[in-house]
Amino acid sequence: MNRVQFQHGLVIGKFYPPHLGHLYLMRTAARHCRQVTVAVLGASVESISIADRVAWLRECLADLPNVCVVGALDDVPVDYHDAAIWDAHVSIMRWAVSEGAAADVAVDAVFTSESYGSELARHFGATSVCLDPQRALHPVSGTAVRADLAAHWWQLPAPVRAGLAMRVTVVGAESTGTTTLARDLAMALQARGGAWTATRWVAEYGREYSQNLLALARARDPKARPQDVHWQADDFALIAAEQTWRENAAAREGGPVLVCDTDALATCIWHERYRGLRHPGVEAIAAAMPPRQLYLLTDHAGVPFEDDGLRDGETLRPWMTQRFADVLAAQPVPWLRLVGDRQTRLAQALAAVDAAWQRHSRFTLPLEQRVTA
Repeated sequence: MNRVQFQHGLVIGKFYPPHLGHLYLMRTAARHCRQVTVAVLGASVESISIADRVAWLRECLADLPNVCVVGALDDVPVDYHDAAIWDAHVSIMRWAVSEGAAADVAVDAVFTSESYGSELARHFGATSVCLDPQRALHPVSGTAVRADLAAHWWQLPAPVRAGLAMRVTVVGAESTGTTTLARDLAMALQARGGAWTATRWVAEYGREYSQNLLALARARDPKARPQDVHWQADDFALIAAEQTWRENAAAREGGPVLVCDTDALATCIWHERYRGLRHPGVEAIAAAMPPRQLYLLTDHAGVPFEDDGLRDGETLRPWMTQRFADVLAAQPVPWLRLVGDRQTRLAQALAAVDAAWQRHSRFTLPLEQRVTA
């Protein structure tokens, strides 16, 4: 039996941020309409961009060809009792619809879970379809997510989790404990329970790549040493791209914080270390990374150099530590230089992560709350 009842359904909202309740609304509309327009109406005061929200929803709904997601800026104040304000909002919505794939088809259904749905439908001369107004199927709201992001983490779709995960990158010279700290930090966060149990750490792909190059060198000469491996510029671009890909994949499935054992910015410095110059291609990959929220630099002081068969830069550790410090100081992301023994460094790192999380998980108030507060 064909359950398509409408020609053009409309779903509007801030989606600040998008959650599973929103997707339920959109997917239900898609099942019962030939075409659906999802209009993301964000305000300029909000701390998640409209472009990000549109991109996340397009990825979430990519399997539904009859759904078109569009974005529009709506800085009109909210007042459900003011006819002029209603007209201003609806004008923006009509413009958003005109930008969608179904612009030539009149909206004949408005899908909401809100009390304003019937009035909105009246403005479009459409049928109001109100789904799960009590939030029984999906007990979540944008307000609740913004109030406690970690508590509602699993109510967010994977693309949204990837976009909102706080990325903490551990960097440092050879044999300074970066991997040890990354693992310790992830385990300490996992021990907090809840969504934190899913905290992941992303291993350093460059190390795996180094092992592969050394194995290839020894296939030609069994006596080959790490310093006999000839590093090419393209190796670093490949490492930076793969590291970023693995990081993004982990962010989709992990908890609120993602611990990264290096990233593409660090790969820029490793290129300098091995090649003696900068690499524009690697720097471009680093510039395109999702934002970091914290860098942790492991100092070489007091950390014995351990030759694990791949390392060859003991004398370069002071230079690399300083180079990392200089690069981190020149960029906008907060960073901390870690010193002391293993437990001291972990304690410093956890304190920095907690402070960064307080900043990262704080959303600006949406427009209607600013007006009524």
